[in-house]
Amino acid sequence: MDERGFEEILAPNHYFDSTFEMQAAKILPGEYYTTGRDMLLVTVLGSCVAACIRDRISGIGGMNHFMLPNNGQDQSNPLGDSARYGTYAMEILVNQLLKMGARRDHLEAKVFGGGNVLRGFVVANVGERNSKFVLDFLKTENIKLVAQDLMDIYPRKVYFFPKSGRVLVKKLRNVHNDTIIEREKEYSTRLQYSKVEGEVELFT
Repeated sequence: MDERGFEEILAPNHYFDSTFEMQAAKILPGEYYTTGRDMLLVTVLGSCVAACIRDRISGIGGMNHFMLPNNGQDQSNPLGDSARYGTYAMEILVNQLLKMGARRDHLEAKVFGGGNVLRGFVVANVGERNSKFVLDFLKTENIKLVAQDLMDIYPRKVYFFPKSGRVLVKKLRNVHNDTIIEREKEYSTRLQYSKVEGEVELFT
């Protein structure tokens, strides 16, 4: 079992993006990244969602990539494990931004993903639940939502430029391999056997 439980980890995959000619970080399921530099954050989403959050004044921003675990509990229960994990995944991103100097009243968000792409997961409405959760969280935390591209049936590749707030989204209508699906299934399975470890104390 992963001893980190639900703890999000800092994205370790850095590379130079030749298309945009800048440093980039690739965000995989269960990861996040925050930066104050002018760089690119990239992820590929199926049923998972990603929140791109930035301080619109300073340009400090970050991205996460997460999924609510389908643990068989009542998914409408706001205090259930699924909701607690989703809250943790969002709070750790916001907290890191605030630690780096972002101001809560300057935060704005763009959210993506939640596609119905996991075969066999249709009944659980994984993408729909993830999408609803992230929108509810932003509303509850009073973080301004400035753009969204959620649900549908296609995976998405998301390019986020935190410094400017620009986001490019490419819908992958012809996916030639099952890498995205298998990666999210493995992540979903991992969540079933983990538990929320501790709480995140939000800076204000």
